[in-house]
Order: sequence, then C-alpha cells, then structure tokens
Amino acid sequence: MFTGIIQAIGNIEAIERVGDDLKLSINAIDLKLADINPGDSIAVKGVCLTATKLSTTHFEAHVSKETLHVTTGLDVQKTVNLEKALRLNDHLGGHLVNGHVDGVGKVVRFDDLGDCWLLAIQAPHAISKYIARKGSICVDGVSLTVNTIEQDTFSVNIIPYTLQNTTLAELAVGSKVNLEIDQIARYIERMNEWEKTQ
Repeated sequence: MFTGIIQAIGNIEAIERVGDDLKLSINAIDLKLADINPGDSIAVKGVCLTATKLSTTHFEAHVSKETLHVTTGLDVQKTVNLEKALRLNDHLGGHLVNGHVDGVGKVVRFDDLGDCWLLAIQAPHAISKYIARKGSICVDGVSLTVNTIEQDTFSVNIIPYTLQNTTLAELAVGSKVNLEIDQIARYIERMNEWEKTQ
C-alpha cells in the first residue's frame, strides 16, 4: 500500500530481458534504501514492484509479462517516480494507493496557467466511470485531485512543487501515463452488483 506522495525521483539504468519478463536496475540514491530489505515493495512510476536485490544506491526488480502488458514506461531507461510502501505509523498525505495500474492514459493537454499547470488525460473508456470530480486519482504514482471529467477525459491542476519533485514535468501531449483509480469506487460498484443479485 502507498500514498501517492512521491519520495524521490529515480532512474531505470539497466534493463535485462528474462524470457518474456524484464529485470530492472534502478538508481534510487535519493530514496534512502537503508530501511528496505529484499522482498519489500517499492512503487515505480505507480507500479508496485518487489525489490529483489539492494545496494546503498540501487535496487533490482523483476517485472512480469503481465505487468508490462498493462502498464507503460517500465521497459525504457528513464526517470521514474519512487515511493516506499506505507507503514502503519506513516503520515497519509495523499490517498490509499495499491500500486496496481488500472489502465494507461494519454496526455491531451498540458498548459501553463501561470501559478500552476493544467494536465488533461484521456483515460481508457473502461475505467472512466470510476473517475469523479474532486475524487482522487494516481498518475504515474502521484496522488492528484480530479478537477473535471468529461466523457473519457479528466483534468488535474499541478502545483509548482509537484512539478519540481516528480517526473510529471517531463510530460507532453501524447505522453502515456499509468493510472490507478480510487479504491472506494471499486468497492461501491461491487456492493451495488452484490445488492442486485440478492
């Protein structure tokens, strides 16, 4: 479990193919890995991965074929948002995030408004019904508040601090991003489905 509050920006430095899967070596020098052990979870670009090997500056993670199929950005050497798994006594500054990507969105607008930036993303139609105005959404691991939603396109405002401390500043029209919807929406839908069967 994560919060969507990015703790560091890392870099995928090496990629090794292992059958249909990938093994990543990620430079996470700014994440402070001293309290991480092999088997612990780290969110990489919004995707929950297991740290399989650690040094003081890097960790390795195995990415399955299935994960590669439903996410974007883990198969190229690039900067990535990083967050260690939430501990029970940690401050919850964002919202509860699983690190299980629901779909890949596409940036359709990224406009400088002066004091902040407007980011508009086209979500896959299958998950659009779960996105609500003033609800939470996770974009490449970053917890954000939805400002508008129209059909499959939603918008969020990005403050300067978030741009400076995440990889969102690297986005442009056409960029693909990992999306995770708020868990509450899933539970409400399941309860409604269950009620109909009773």
